[in-house]
Amino acid sequence: MTALRFSQVDVFGSGPLTGNPVAVVHDADDLTDEQMASFARWTNLSETTFLARPADPGADYRVRIWTPGGELPFAGHPTLGTAHAWLEAGGTPRSDDVVVQECGVGLVPVDRSADRLAFAGPPLRRSGPVSADDLDRITRALRIARDDVVDAAWVDNGPGWVAVRLADAAAVLALEPDFGAFDGLDIGAVGAHAPGAGDADVEVRGFVPGLGVPEDPVTGSLNAGVGEWLAGSVLPGEYVASQGTAIGRRGRVHVRRAHDGTVWVGGATVTTVRGDVSI
Repeated sequence: MTALRFSQVDVFGSGPLTGNPVAVVHDADDLTDEQMASFARWTNLSETTFLARPADPGADYRVRIWTPGGELPFAGHPTLGTAHAWLEAGGTPRSDDVVVQECGVGLVPVDRSADRLAFAGPPLRRSGPVSADDLDRITRALRIARDDVVDAAWVDNGPGWVAVRLADAAAVLALEPDFGAFDGLDIGAVGAHAPGAGDADVEVRGFVPGLGVPEDPVTGSLNAGVGEWLAGSVLPGEYVASQGTAIGRRGRVHVRRAHDGTVWVGGATVTTVRGDVSI
């Protein structure tokens, strides 16, 4: 049994303990898949990450991202939290302004030039309209009527997201999903706040019961996919999403579509736990 450096980072919070925590295990090159899976189940967080030396010469580090239910090729809040933990542990990126993460979807740049870290959303693996059959499955899972859905699209950048746009933020907050009816779907919902109603432009919720996470507190990958879908058209090119309200969190996700079309997703990162872990 080897003791490894451990960090737990709160990501996307708007104050102490208001975001989504990610567990980060450093120097995890020699851990087996079984050890990673077991530790991720034990932490019971939405994601646990394992830092290792990069295989790609263009990367600063490599990360494996695990949920209690299995491994993901990409996830947003673990990307920011892992970059934060790596830098805090003394990691030196090749570039002054950008950290390059290697993960299951390839290389993901993390901008650190501003007052918050922000990752570039990876290309969507699946996009476009949702079939009538899938929309029936989604509305059954969310326990809403078809007429409640303003629009829907696949916004999958790795985890498998499909998203629905509802009439407003209140409709999103009123959702009471039937988690037994998700049938493998990872569903996000988004609705706009009234202008000037607060510090956020939209409300977002993300549901992933198939991976042991009924409702994710704050979700970078979903917000990146929603930004790809809506930023600069239905939503402004730069906006703030609130997430976690329904479960007692106050996540704030900063989404920006750059001139080249890249969607950048940023937020606060704060280490709350430091120590060693034996696996």
